[in-house]
Amino acid sequence: QVQLVESGGGLVQAGGSLRLSCTASGIILHINKVKWYRQAPGKQRELVADVTTGSSANYADSVKGRFTISQDNAKKTAYLQMNSLKPEDTAVYYCNADLTAAQDMGISRNEYWGQGTQVTVSS
Repeated sequence: QVQLVESGGGLVQAGGSLRLSCTASGIILHINKVKWYRQAPGKQRELVADVTTGSSANYADSVKGRFTISQDNAKKTAYLQMNSLKPEDTAVYYCNADLTAAQDMGISRNEYWGQGTQVTVSS
């Protein structure tokens, strides 16, 4: 079955960089759209960046110019490159992918979530 597995989180000093990865398992026929969300303690989950295959990416104002979303369809992996990190970027980051996959019941298109990865930026 389809699963999304995230990696790349960790502890970094302000001004540093991290690259998050989100890899899909299973028979993935097409990555339609990828989104990255984050949720800081006591705050609502917010959309950080999204990209529809074949279209340009969109970013939250708070990360524009610092974060870059991308995807490698051959590797079934999406990335979030985060540069010039700030303490306010500290959160659990989640990937969300709209995928077309072949499963037991046939070919279907569904939305999946990763398990989340912690990013902590120290000042």
